[in-house]
Amino acid sequence: MKLRVIIFLLLQLIFELSTCSRLRVISGSTLELPCLSFQSAIAGVDITWSFNGDAIDPNKKSSSSVRVIKDGLFLSISPVTPANEGSYVCLAKDDNTEMIRTHNITVDASHFITIKTDDGERIKLNLEDEKKRLEQLFPLDQDQSILLTQVVKEDAGLYHCDSPEGTKLATLYIIVKDAPTLPSHSCEGFTSAWEECQDENSRTAGLVLQESMTEFSLKLFTYLRQIYPSTNLLFSPVSISSVLTHLLLGARNDTRRALERAVCVPNDFHCLHFQMKRLREKLSSSLQMASQIYYNPQMNLSESFTNQSIQFYDSEPTKLLETSEESAQMINTWVANKTQNKITQLVDSVSPNAQLILLNAVSFSGQWKSKFHLKPKKRHFTKLNGDLVMVPALYHETYILPMMYSVNLKAEVARFALTGDSSLYILLPRSSKASDLQQMEEKMTDTAVRQMIEQLEAAASQYTEVTLPQITLDVKPDMNILIKKLGLTSLFEGANLCGLYAEEELVLDEARHRAFLSLTEQGVEAGAVTSMSFSRTSPTFSALRPFVMLLWSDQANVPLFIGRVTDPSKKE
Repeated sequence: MKLRVIIFLLLQLIFELSTCSRLRVISGSTLELPCLSFQSAIAGVDITWSFNGDAIDPNKKSSSSVRVIKDGLFLSISPVTPANEGSYVCLAKDDNTEMIRTHNITVDASHFITIKTDDGERIKLNLEDEKKRLEQLFPLDQDQSILLTQVVKEDAGLYHCDSPEGTKLATLYIIVKDAPTLPSHSCEGFTSAWEECQDENSRTAGLVLQESMTEFSLKLFTYLRQIYPSTNLLFSPVSISSVLTHLLLGARNDTRRALERAVCVPNDFHCLHFQMKRLREKLSSSLQMASQIYYNPQMNLSESFTNQSIQFYDSEPTKLLETSEESAQMINTWVANKTQNKITQLVDSVSPNAQLILLNAVSFSGQWKSKFHLKPKKRHFTKLNGDLVMVPALYHETYILPMMYSVNLKAEVARFALTGDSSLYILLPRSSKASDLQQMEEKMTDTAVRQMIEQLEAAASQYTEVTLPQITLDVKPDMNILIKKLGLTSLFEGANLCGLYAEEELVLDEARHRAFLSLTEQGVEAGAVTSMSFSRTSPTFSALRPFVMLLWSDQANVPLFIGRVTDPSKKE
């Protein structure tokens, strides 16, 4: 009887699934198209997908946003772009039947900008046509801010930011006046050295840096998770902070204040660079950190900046070489040396116009205080879209650690002690759903994270059955967008770096950051540019779904690396 019922349902669905649906989606969103109205595979059925008449290869492992998933039952498009507009057809057939489902997709821009001319006509601005002067400031984000350069009088008028449906989101009237005659570049009054730290033994100054570093770290995490909402993520806040504070050594006036706000330190915190030096000394047992400056041989760097760079950052500025290839090789050799070959290539080439390159490299190596089994086991990791991926997993049936459920973060958290006075904190959201991960990440403020760490430090350790995925992350977040998010757009336009170089204005060409982390049975390695018998009633901690991790220095009380794992089978 069961067989007859199943056959009847299948025959009935043959006609129902020969349907066509029309969908309007927003550019940048994620879309999953179902082939059938039920989500379980059918034995013996062959499923194929096509787009505008061309077959989609289910085994293609390229950077394309279109992927066949879940044995062909769904087609994933992430992120959706205008190029994805068209007709998607799913054909499911066996020896006797065929089932066809068509999805016609129309892609709308998330928002667009219009200008209202003097005669009242509304004209949509085209970023593609105007890209020499007009660009979207944060192209990977929902923020639709635009940057208009080389402004002329014809640009005056009323600008609207409208939704695709015509809803007015923002209005701005621009008045264009003749530019005043600007004085020639002058560093008069801005060439003195950074002020001396009057109280090098101040305990308060050390606490200020700790709090500032944590606030800066979580601010970076907020920006990066907005730019990369669902992928693996890794960065070293201590490395990025070191680059910006090193630059701050030569910044003056408005540029100095902007950099101080960006790294979350008080204005005129004269002991900042001394405290950064002390921080590097505290971290030396587990984290090797090095800074370097390369500059155009035609430049005459400030003597005071050079001396203070050596004093506080152990970095003597070095001249770039004659050719781009030689300079790139010199930089990559330095990076490989300072990260113990964890990162061997940071740059492919150096622009002939490059004036100044600031680098910071960090390398971390820590062993588990309680060891895992030497042979990793294979386990299934559940990704955000529900797919399962088989990965090597670290396992111990009676691992000793403190763990708890954080009500504030809505996450299960555990602390893994490492050698070198460091800890790895893993934060597990309530489920593998993207909404639960997003909710947890939104609650990760500097205050909430510090409170979590204090609670785990006070919690008693217990025997726990632990499973962690074995991972290797090598991530290169977009530093140019991040610098703009930090309110430092002026660095790309001409900043006051008179304390570094007084003869001409310096303009930032590009910024780069690369972070590496490996989680193995031996311990944690990271780099950036980090006999008793027990019953089976012990608690469990299984990180086999998306999670966030913090590599924390217990001695310096600052975060070294922050990362997110959504797919341990991928490095990026």
